[in-house]
Amino acid sequence: MILRQTAIVTALSFRSLKTRAWQSLVIVLGMACVIGVMLSMLSMVEGMRSAYLHSGDPRAVIVVSRGTEFEFSSSIPRDQAGIVMTAPGIAKAADGSLIADPSVMVAVPALLKKNDAQSPIVLRGFGKKGEMLQPGFHMVSGRMFRPGTRELIAGARASDQFKGMAVGDKVILPNGEWPIVGTYATGDLLDGQLIGDTETLLPALRHKAYTEVLARLQSPGDFTAFRAALTSNAALAVDVWRLPDWNNKVSKDFAAFLHVFVYGVCVILAVGALFGCFNTMYAAVGSRAQEIATLRALGYSGFAVAVSVLLEAALLSVSGALIGAFIAWGLYDGVPSGFGSDVFTLLVSPALFGTAVLWAIAVALLGGFLPSLQAAGSTVSDALRAR
Repeated sequence: MILRQTAIVTALSFRSLKTRAWQSLVIVLGMACVIGVMLSMLSMVEGMRSAYLHSGDPRAVIVVSRGTEFEFSSSIPRDQAGIVMTAPGIAKAADGSLIADPSVMVAVPALLKKNDAQSPIVLRGFGKKGEMLQPGFHMVSGRMFRPGTRELIAGARASDQFKGMAVGDKVILPNGEWPIVGTYATGDLLDGQLIGDTETLLPALRHKAYTEVLARLQSPGDFTAFRAALTSNAALAVDVWRLPDWNNKVSKDFAAFLHVFVYGVCVILAVGALFGCFNTMYAAVGSRAQEIATLRALGYSGFAVAVSVLLEAALLSVSGALIGAFIAWGLYDGVPSGFGSDVFTLLVSPALFGTAVLWAIAVALLGGFLPSLQAAGSTVSDALRAR
């Protein structure tokens, strides 16, 4: 009985929307703006997180100095790197050599193409097994750098994002100019970086230690034994991670910070949309006062009337949210972008559409709650006064 009454009252409410079109647009446009702004900012968080999660072979491991939170602050002396690269479980190349590579990673200044602002770009070193540890690595144009020479190659997205990163350009390092001799692609975060020969970069950057050691295990199941062999060695002070887990850890901390910032901004915007919903639904209840009071006089329950008001608010709010979400998707999804030294593609995922709908429903329930109580309390005398 209650469901039937609710369906009838809701149908009457929706039918009258065309007479309240301009009032209803307040909710629709308000939510479209809130969700459009929210998803445009969250697209950066999603894009960065997706790039980190899809970087790294499941068999790859990264070894950094103990207690390191980010690769830039890690330091592994040469003697310790030698021990790491002979640990049990490392896969072998066709020539029988172990697939492990010590690397150096730093940030160097660069200029963004879009506004000439200074922004760091990652410069990392490749040793003899560097390419082998990057399954998707391939040259797009130019050539590979020559080991032992002051040459660099740039990722495909780096040349799109930063000035002076095309083949033939030169990068200024402490020991002079390093020409860019090729452009490469991997399909992950590495595409926004510069790469050079590790052993040539170390003295040029005035580094005496490596930043990290990357290795490929024979199988993912060898990780426990590999980590145990290194962490139990008194001569080492290192932490060992599966590369996908390390990327997830790094991205999670930063994503948490961005989520707090983005949602903080959106809460402020949502307050405006909430008041718009509140006023619009009060006006809607007022314009339908005679109809609602008559329904109450005919025996329709206050619950059915209240639910119909909330459903109307939800319909308008969700409609606005979807409009805003599709606008954000059309403008930002797949657009190359960057934050700090990371270059990635913005992403408006299905999960963000779900977030938009949940926000819209929350605003509708909060904004429509008091108007729905007013509607549920309508009496026959209200119907007579509305004549």
